[in-house]
Formats: sequence, C-alpha cells, structure tokens
Amino acid sequence: MEVPALGVGTFRLQGEAAFDSVRNALEAGYRVIDTAQIYGNEAEVGAAIAASGVPRSALYLTTKIWIDNLSRDKLIPSLKESLAKLRTDYVDLTLIHWPSPGDAVALKEFMEALAEAREQGLTRQIGISNFTIDLMQQAIEVVGAEAIATNQIELHPYLQNRKVAEFARQNGIHVTSYMTLAYGKVLSDPTILAIAERHQATPAQVVLAWAMRLGYAVIPSSTKRANLESNLKARELNLSDDDMAQIGALDRGERLTSPQGLAPAWD
Repeated sequence: MEVPALGVGTFRLQGEAAFDSVRNALEAGYRVIDTAQIYGNEAEVGAAIAASGVPRSALYLTTKIWIDNLSRDKLIPSLKESLAKLRTDYVDLTLIHWPSPGDAVALKEFMEALAEAREQGLTRQIGISNFTIDLMQQAIEVVGAEAIATNQIELHPYLQNRKVAEFARQNGIHVTSYMTLAYGKVLSDPTILAIAERHQATPAQVVLAWAMRLGYAVIPSSTKRANLESNLKARELNLSDDDMAQIGALDRGERLTSPQGLAPAWD
C-alpha cells in the first residue's frame, strides 16, 4: 500500500472552513485527506466525510500524533479519540507529528507505541514527520525501514531538502512534501511563471507536478473550490527535463517552518 501522490491538507483550517474545504475536495474528486490532532479540526473532517456519502473504503485518511500524546500510556488512547472525532474505526496512516522536544519521551517509546497502534488495527500504516536523517535512522532501528510509510517534511522549490529526501529514498521511505507551495511564495517566482505560461498551466500546477515527478506525495490545502479542482489537474501536467532543472535551481535553503522549542537540529 503506497502513500497516494496527491491529497488535500487541512492545516490552519478551523470549524466551518475545514468542513467546507473537505466537502468541496471530496466533491471535486479527492480521496486523500490529511489532518492532525493539533489542527483541532478532526471532528469537522469526520463530519464532512460522513456528509459526503463517499464510502470509507474509497478514502485514504492521515492524522498525526501531537507531542503531548507521545508517551506509551497516551499515544493509543489519543489515537482512539482521533478516530472517534473522524467517525472511523481506523486511519490509513498515522504519523508522529514532531519528534519529542528535548527527548522528553524517548523515540523508542513512541515508535513502539505507534507500531502497537498498527498491530491493534487502529491504523493501516505508520510514519513520521519533521524527522532529520539522524531521527530517521533511530526510527528505523526501532521498527525497521519497511514499517515507515513516509516522512512528511517541508519541501518546496525554495527548500528542496535533498539530503533528507535522498536518505529516505535509499531506505525505501516515501517522502510527503508539505507546504509545497511555500505559503504561496513560489507562485510569483519568475521561473515558475514562465514554465506555467509555456504549459498553459497555473503556477500551483507546475510546482505540484514538479514535486510529484520527483516521487513525492503532495497535500496542498485550499478553501476555494476552483483552486482544489485546478490543483487536481497537476497530475496531467508533464514537465520537461529542462523545466525540472530550472525549478531545481531555485533551491535556496529557505525554511518557513521551524517552531522554537519544537524543531529538531535540521540537516
């Protein structure tokens, strides 16, 4: 079971905005939805899925365990709570959202608890998010590389995270790119705009197609139905090797997400 290439994210979407975004995404044809405990919108995501009439078996649903719930005694109960909010018996993928700050909870403890959640059938796959090469190596030593479905990391044309992505690839761990559009910053980049014009595509389609061609999964979010529908068309866009090289040259190590007290020592 592979992590699907294109889904819809729900980061920063609350209440009605989260419900409407997921409902619109499902109507547009999305079947992959990414949420997290800390987003505070699992109930709205669950309600939108229930209202959509789309069968649960047709969906690929991801949530993430927040740092307050990493200990052995909290991880599985917190995931069961998430399932109740999402109105489902299982999720397809559960990620550790951030490594435990200051190793307050040992990596071995929360990776073993996550593996136990999978054994109990609460999640079909497990994975990690915001893990460095060192942390990935540690996780591999606990559960094995084959058990880790993905590492979800910030990755966009301005931060291409090549070392982490390459280490993941060498170990058979899929990469999921979050913030692929860099909060919209890359959409006004002259190189991206020129490629978009050449292909009669939107800048967002170009960037999403670039990431997917590199083998990454993408989970862009939008509150606008038109943008959700447009982003889906990125799957049909074929970029040339020259296009890919031009976007590759935009890397400038510009990290946009690095919360103090939460972020690890980045590679």
